[in-house]
Amino acid sequence: MQRRAAARGLNKVSRYSVAAMAEQAFSKLSIFFPMWNEEEYIGRAIDAGRAACEGLRANGDILDYELIVVDDASTDSTPQIADRLAAEDAHVRVVHHPVNRKLGGSIKTGFAAATGDLVLYTDADLPFDFAELSKAIRLMRLYESDIISAYRHDRTEEGSSRAIYTFFYNLLIRLMFGVKMRDINFAFKLCKRRIFDNIELHSEGSFIDAELVIRAKKLGYTVTQFGVDYFPRTRGVSTLSSPAIIIKIVREMLELRGELQNITKVV
Repeated sequence: MQRRAAARGLNKVSRYSVAAMAEQAFSKLSIFFPMWNEEEYIGRAIDAGRAACEGLRANGDILDYELIVVDDASTDSTPQIADRLAAEDAHVRVVHHPVNRKLGGSIKTGFAAATGDLVLYTDADLPFDFAELSKAIRLMRLYESDIISAYRHDRTEEGSSRAIYTFFYNLLIRLMFGVKMRDINFAFKLCKRRIFDNIELHSEGSFIDAELVIRAKKLGYTVTQFGVDYFPRTRGVSTLSSPAIIIKIVREMLELRGELQNITKVV
C-alpha cells in the first residue's frame, strides 16, 4: 500500500517536472551558418550543431531545432554538400544566394529564414566550443536577456595586427554610439527571435554584428556578454580585415549614426 502511494507520488512529481521543463524550454532553436566556399568546414559544422542541439533537447532547454546553411553563391562544392546534408536530415535547411551578398547579406538572410523563437548565428569554422551554448541559454534565462553575445578570451594566435584592429574597432563603436562591448564582431550572437519585430538590419558587410547590438541597445533590449575560449580558423581564408571592407564598415557606421537620431526605445 505504501509502495503504491509512493509510486503515485513519484509519478505526480515526474509529471510536474516534465511540465516545468516544457514551460522553461524554448520551442525551437535555429542555428544558421553563413557560408562562402566552406567545403572543408560544412560537414563538421553541421555535425557539431546537430550534436549540441540534441544535447539541449535531451536536457529540456529546447523542444526542437533547425540548422540552416546560407550558401552565399559559393564556387566550390559547398552548395552540393549542403543539399546532400539537407536531404539526409530533416533538421537541416539550405538557402542559396544566386549572387554573392557578403557577410551582411548572408546574416540578414539567416535571420529572415529562421523559424525558431531562439536564433544563433555563428561561423562555419566553429570559432568556439558548442558546449558553451548551454551556458548561453542559461544566462539568457537567468538575466532575462534578449541577446547573448560572446567575446574571445584570447586572440593572440591570430597575430598582433588583428588584436590591435579589434581593440580600436571596439573603441570606435564606443565613441560613436556609446555602446561598450568587448569583441562586438565575434560570431556568437544568440537572440530571441521577437527582437526582429522591431530591428531591421541594413549592413551588407562585416559591420552587421555591431549594427545588431547597437540597434538592440538603442531600442532598449538587454544584451549580456560572456567569455569563451577561441579556436581560430585553420583552413580556408578569412577576408574580414581587408582595406575595402574596413572602408565599407566606416561608411556604414556613419550612416547608422545619422539614422539613430530618430530611434526611440520600444522596451
